[in-house]
Amino acid sequence: MYEKKLEGIFIPHITPFTKSGELDLEALKTCVRFWLDNGVSGLVTCGSNGEAPYLSREERKKVISTVVDEVNGKAMVVAGTGSISTRETIKFTKDAEDIGADAALVVTPFYFRLSDKELIQHYKALMEAVNIPIVLYNVPKFTSVHLKPEITAQLVREHSNIIGVKDSGSDIAAIKETIRLVGDKISVLAGTADLTLPTLKIGGKGAVIAVANVFPRICLDLYKAFKHGELEKAEKLQKQITHINEVLVKKHGQLSAIKEAINILGLPAGYPRRPSLPLEESERKEIRNFIEGMQALFGGPDRI
Repeated sequence: MYEKKLEGIFIPHITPFTKSGELDLEALKTCVRFWLDNGVSGLVTCGSNGEAPYLSREERKKVISTVVDEVNGKAMVVAGTGSISTRETIKFTKDAEDIGADAALVVTPFYFRLSDKELIQHYKALMEAVNIPIVLYNVPKFTSVHLKPEITAQLVREHSNIIGVKDSGSDIAAIKETIRLVGDKISVLAGTADLTLPTLKIGGKGAVIAVANVFPRICLDLYKAFKHGELEKAEKLQKQITHINEVLVKKHGQLSAIKEAINILGLPAGYPRRPSLPLEESERKEIRNFIEGMQALFGGPDRI
């Protein structure tokens, strides 16, 4: 039986939609099997790359249930359950708990600017209402809210069901401070691909990164190289992963580019949901050339 720990490489995976914008759950099952076959530690369902803000409550439940059933205990399933309001966040998190997810990834509330007190009270109310383990999610590029290391530390001191934090703030100094404060109590995970190895070096436990949707094996090889003390190999892989991230996440529309890359691999990633749009033909060609180049560099499709 898989020993579930919040360590290693986790895929914040896409949610396949049909061209008309409907959920494609059979396509999702096919993608899940691909990610599992590549040995990742877990899947993060209904996160940012899963287009969670575009999903209704019922759709979220369907997606989480599909992933939990398909994974069938072979890896950890962390369900994204955060929302704008505390009331809705509690509902989403209870749904994930009832379905059988291993943990819930809870993004900071967004839209309105919150005080530190309001943020703390939000998480306090959530954790008093649920029993599922919680992973805090800091992603200021989407929320404009920064989860400060001292706030994370206070929450961890006061609530034993917090098991980790995914930090997508791109601030290695803040990640280092979080690890200093609570790294012995929870798992601190990099949320941006270019900080995967730097985070591991300062005591982080792994990464939840978008590029692992497309290149799970390369990301896992970096993690294994670090764990085995092969730092030169890990550094080389980090450079490649940073380059991949520049192309698939930063240069093009992240949701559309990741899905296009997965489609090019022959997997049914489908379409982004509006208002996101598929890539233009010139962009699709660029992504295809990039994927083929990476496959050649790493020795074929089976090595990415």
